[in-house]
Amino acid sequence: MAQQQGQERQGQFAGRVAVITGGARGQGRSHAVELARQGADIAVVDRCADLATVTYPLATPDDLTETARLVEAEGGRCVTGQADVRDLGAMIAFVDGVVEELGSVDILVANAGVSTMCSIFDLDADGWSETLDTNLTGVFNALRAAAPHMRRQRWGRMVTVSSMMGRSSNPLISAYCASKWGVIGLTKSVAQEMAHSNVTVNAIAPGNISTDMIHNDTLYRLMRPDLEQPGADDVAGVMASLHVQPVPWLEAEEITSALVFLCSEGARHITGSVIDVDAGASARFTA
Repeated sequence: MAQQQGQERQGQFAGRVAVITGGARGQGRSHAVELARQGADIAVVDRCADLATVTYPLATPDDLTETARLVEAEGGRCVTGQADVRDLGAMIAFVDGVVEELGSVDILVANAGVSTMCSIFDLDADGWSETLDTNLTGVFNALRAAAPHMRRQRWGRMVTVSSMMGRSSNPLISAYCASKWGVIGLTKSVAQEMAHSNVTVNAIAPGNISTDMIHNDTLYRLMRPDLEQPGADDVAGVMASLHVQPVPWLEAEEITSALVFLCSEGARHITGSVIDVDAGASARFTA
């Protein structure tokens, strides 16, 4: 769906179009609303269905509708689509359709991701594949869909979402760690390919972000196996230990702030970089 423009937009991204994967809720929704607030028109794509190996509920069609409502409340046009980022053909079709309807794709946020929590002794092929195919192949598919348009128009901002676990590791999330490490390598390679087209390609590596990926019973029980029904307060100390600053989790809007900077004119000569927004966790493991 799309809302027609009623008046000329204002803001640093006026006239730009942003495509956001996994935008029905959480970080993706935050990115969509803020980019719209700063003048962009928005296209949001999300699977809007659960995955068998993911132990927490994923976004729903109603979540996607709510994101569109919030974008439109900021005055932006919003195109939405239900598609699986693991499907390259679907991603190309969605982005091509956005260009036809909204005129361009100037900003791509490859945000869609899931987490599978399982020991290496129990992780099966489906658990491995669904995580890698969503978190890494899905990022490739989004970049691949947008790259020809950005090269042709000779301007673009691509931002991928890795994780502090894309630079480090923890037990029981081997598939997640592998996928997020892969996102960083993919980002750096594509940055070199797009550099002569005036397109920047960067990654953000968030710490614990207060979304459904961490606020769910499965993760709570994993963090506090000594309790029968642990809640957020019970796991806060464990979560804070993953950071250097003594906070258990950050808000999605803090990732959005980094995203906005990477998409701005001030970041035009930043490409192939990883921006850590992780309450200091990277102080432990990067030079």
